[in-house]
Amino acid sequence: MKPKHLIQAIAMTCAMTATAPAAQAEGFGARVTGGVTGAFGGSDFAPYYISANSHGRLSAQNDALVNLGAELAVRPSRRVDIRFGVDVIGGYTGSVDYMRWHAGDGAGAPGGWSANPRHLSRLWLQQLYGRIDYRGVFLTAGMKEHSSALLDSRLSSGDLVESGNARPIPELRVGFNDFQNIPFTRGWVQIQGELSYGKMADNGWLKDHYNYYEGHINLGALYSYKRCYFRTMPSQPLSVTVGMQVGAFFGGETAWYSKGVKIQERKFSKGIGQFFRMLVPTDGGKDYYQGSSLGSWDLLARYRLKNGAQVRAYMQKPWEDGSGIGFLNGFDGLWGLEYRAARPGIVSAVVVEYLDFTNQSGPLHWDPDDEVGTDITTRAEGNDNYYNNYEYNSYANYGMAIGTPFLPSPMYNTDGHLQFADTRVRGFHVGVEGIISPEIGYRLLGGYRKGWGTARVPFKKPVTDTSLMVEATYTPRSLSALKLTAQLAMDAGSMFGDKVGAALSVTYTGDFSLGR
Repeated sequence: MKPKHLIQAIAMTCAMTATAPAAQAEGFGARVTGGVTGAFGGSDFAPYYISANSHGRLSAQNDALVNLGAELAVRPSRRVDIRFGVDVIGGYTGSVDYMRWHAGDGAGAPGGWSANPRHLSRLWLQQLYGRIDYRGVFLTAGMKEHSSALLDSRLSSGDLVESGNARPIPELRVGFNDFQNIPFTRGWVQIQGELSYGKMADNGWLKDHYNYYEGHINLGALYSYKRCYFRTMPSQPLSVTVGMQVGAFFGGETAWYSKGVKIQERKFSKGIGQFFRMLVPTDGGKDYYQGSSLGSWDLLARYRLKNGAQVRAYMQKPWEDGSGIGFLNGFDGLWGLEYRAARPGIVSAVVVEYLDFTNQSGPLHWDPDDEVGTDITTRAEGNDNYYNNYEYNSYANYGMAIGTPFLPSPMYNTDGHLQFADTRVRGFHVGVEGIISPEIGYRLLGGYRKGWGTARVPFKKPVTDTSLMVEATYTPRSLSALKLTAQLAMDAGSMFGDKVGAALSVTYTGDFSLGR
């Protein structure tokens, strides 16, 4: 079966599957959150593990932020759950100097480079959404934080497609709110899936951080995400989950620059036909290839021990085109092993991961259809260059990777380059968490990686990074709604530079309900 036919079959199965009712109490409820966070350090950016997988909430050093949020839940019946949420962040954020090219004035004054100090907005909407759940399906509209559907977001290095590393994208998202039994399988096979369309809202950030000298910039792009997972019966000791997820950009306008001069502009289609082509691949000629897509094949096996503990082994295989879909990119991907104890203890959970993005289906990419008059008819579908695209911006939002933060995000490119400068990266990651007492918990994260740049622009010398973080949380028994968190982290190596930083936060979460 061809990859496109497989994707079509998965999409049809997702659409035809029946849903099961959800049991919820009727009434009203509200959750109110508030917090203060301070980050301290001697460099421009926070250490890797402080900023990674935090939904883009904290990236620069020397920040002082206040977070206020609320969620209202309305349950008119046991089958319907309606929620509205808002999350606002404001305060002081440190600035970083990004380089920008200034063209000559045409009267003899030459162009040149200058520092362009930029900082995150001093006030922004982190979340603003409405959500309705009916039986086993949901519909969400607005900006809502999402994390990996497969991995432990607290301990993993991050999902390859949607990790929770970047700020949420304004979108309309529909899907199953949990795994649902597929009819006629007696619960032995379940399905879960989601589909979303959204619009990128980071035009201002892109225009402020681009160098306007080399490369390209895309503004006004649309975003699409889809996922479909199948799972065997979870009540059995062994359960397997397999599926695919895809994130994509399409539409918008792209401008290309060469040595400070705009050399080309192009406006991409965002009509209804393009929406359907992004949903299900079809043979649509050149239009099929419009847009920038990134996906992964996902596989997870979970085994439950007799004492209630669980062991999970998983794999995510990335792809950018047909070569990746066909597993022609070697060992590229995320390979992980997770242990979770039956009950919280000194060691509640451990995650060990190996990541490799160095194969990329080979170093060369050649399509004779792109070169009129060439005598070379052989195709070479290499140089996948994960997260980058020759027509669209990199796979990021507000400079932070939407997928795994293990590949250094464009946020760190102080030269104003909007692409991922280092995609050929290899390394490992470890995460551990537990509780020391009923009031004190901890989390340890550590990792090492080595990068060689990209196939098109390799580094003269490989860069390396060793990152560590220790986190302690205190939740007093007398006031369980209050939590104090302290983080101490460091980076060492040529990838991010040597730095040490800390973050302190105090958060309060209060739940209020009135049932009927």
